[in-house]
Amino acid sequence: MMNYENYDPSYPDQPVVDLYLQVWANLPAFRSKPAFVWVEDGTAIDAKSTLTYAQLNDSVQCIASQLLIPLQKGDTVVILCSPGLELVETIFGCQRAGLLSVPISPPDPSFTNQNFHHLIRALSQTKPKAAIAHPTYITGINHYISSSSSNKKLVHMLQSLHWISTVNIKAKDRKLQHSQLGLKFSPYKGCRAEDVYLVQYTSGATGIPKPVLVTAGSAAHNVRTARKAYDLHPNSVIVSWLPQYHDCGLMFLLLTIVSGATSVLTSPAAFVNRPRLWLELITQFKATCTPVPSFALPLVVKRGGIDKGTSPIHLWSLQNLIIINEPIYRDAVEQFVYVFRTFGLNPSSISPSYGLAENCTFVSTAWRRPCSNDVPNMPSYNKLLPSARLGQNDDELVDMDIIVVNEETHEAVEDGIEGEIWVSSPSNASGYLGHPTMTREVYYGRLKNKVSRCFLRTGDRGVVKGEERYLFVMGRCADVIKHQNHEEIHPHYIEAAAYNSSPGFLRAGCSAAFEISNTVVVVVEMQRSEKEIGVLRKICEGVRKGVAEEERVEVGMVVLVRSGSVPKTTSGKIQRWAAKDKLIGGKMSVLMEMRFGDYGDSFSSFGTIIGESEGKGDYGRGRGGGGKTKVVVGEEREDIFLSFSSNGPLRPSLLSFL
Repeated sequence: MMNYENYDPSYPDQPVVDLYLQVWANLPAFRSKPAFVWVEDGTAIDAKSTLTYAQLNDSVQCIASQLLIPLQKGDTVVILCSPGLELVETIFGCQRAGLLSVPISPPDPSFTNQNFHHLIRALSQTKPKAAIAHPTYITGINHYISSSSSNKKLVHMLQSLHWISTVNIKAKDRKLQHSQLGLKFSPYKGCRAEDVYLVQYTSGATGIPKPVLVTAGSAAHNVRTARKAYDLHPNSVIVSWLPQYHDCGLMFLLLTIVSGATSVLTSPAAFVNRPRLWLELITQFKATCTPVPSFALPLVVKRGGIDKGTSPIHLWSLQNLIIINEPIYRDAVEQFVYVFRTFGLNPSSISPSYGLAENCTFVSTAWRRPCSNDVPNMPSYNKLLPSARLGQNDDELVDMDIIVVNEETHEAVEDGIEGEIWVSSPSNASGYLGHPTMTREVYYGRLKNKVSRCFLRTGDRGVVKGEERYLFVMGRCADVIKHQNHEEIHPHYIEAAAYNSSPGFLRAGCSAAFEISNTVVVVVEMQRSEKEIGVLRKICEGVRKGVAEEERVEVGMVVLVRSGSVPKTTSGKIQRWAAKDKLIGGKMSVLMEMRFGDYGDSFSSFGTIIGESEGKGDYGRGRGGGGKTKVVVGEEREDIFLSFSSNGPLRPSLLSFL
């Protein structure tokens, strides 16, 4: 452990994150301390790039100076950089220049896969004056513009931007740059706390991604709160492969600087291609903190290659294994702990957490720094782990007010009753760009018949349980399914039960459950393209039976699709709304669809019905009693049309009501 001179844990908080960078860069012990380390995809871990605090600060100052030549403070810029240190430098450089930055994942500049929709959305909504990208990417854009593209709207948008090369805004001679900038503080001319410095898009889990306006002050407050919650400090080492454009991946860039810590970064693609890389980075750099989506734990257990790698795995250094993305299932966490405790993992490091883009990112976490190596008493409710402890008196929650509210009456509910989670905090973002009505609805929630501050309506369902008032995040309000007798269930329970029915054939975390005309539909990805109709039929029947037995929900239709068919966000969340649209629009790569009971006669399809079988037993019948089971098999069918109605088939013209 290093002894960092002049470091005082209670040093004055800075109004914006960039000012912390200047503080650390001017302390002698921090000048050569790594701020960020980047490990390239597919290379040896030793083949890494490093930015020290002094190098980052100098680079950021140079970038800011160069950006203010063609631009003015307050201008909007879209950042189209691939994951890496260049993206990190550019994000901080824009803040120091006082620009409003819009970081998004750069689509392939050939746009051959119709991958430009989010880019068009961002350009249309934020109206940037410039785009920052690597010169190779700019060359690709120029080639697309000069080609005979039929997408005139996109071409016009790209042409209207002032393209800025990342190479041109970075100093080529660091020694010259260092001598020019010096080590002394200069008056800060970057973003002020009240300035909107970032447009952060929501994940798109429940609808089209929305542009969230984040002020520099709210972002600083958010990461300061997270720093206290996770007890981060200059000796902390963070490992992250999360996308750096928004949410948790972006927050941990800011959190690194506020804490004076070191972050070891790699890309999401590197993790997905070889999950063991994550464990190797924790081992080599003796990481103390790492954030991961909940889906990553079972993935690493299954594909982590624990016994295949040449380097040993040691996880003893971890103090915070931060689990994000609800739902957080207790069984998945316990399985991960069981497998990796022999590799030194301390069970008390498990930190289930909760956050959302509308609150910058961080909201809460359920655990604190462990006092021993004993297995913590992890409370659970309805198979889930909590994401907050509302009964504690920790300093970090003093100005983070979290309540659970009846979403219809706007009255606070008693503990034990599920409702919408509301959050009031200086971390609250300023609203949605270009959506004033939605901003009022979401950011100005008030309790009925009470004088209270404004609350952010998260759109998440939660329930508070126990003496310590643990908050369990149950799911999204928009995704709730109403089934028989008007009972409600969160779709992830149906999806989990569907997978458990045939884990050898189905892909974990790759299913979507939703309603169409009061009928429960489950779309499940297959691990491989099984062609045996009898096998597919048994899987469909098993899904329906498994959901009925485990969750007491009757499924009206099961659709087996090819791997990669179910839409997800960049952070791995299921986009059920998009899956429903794809299914209705006939854009799913269907292997088999099976309709049960009376629902079979309520479907229209241009597929081929290859067989019928009388329903047998409790699971061969629909809600209406007897009836038949219809089976439809398709091969990459673009012509399949599905609709539901209790009064007979719907015509295509009536689909709009869905």
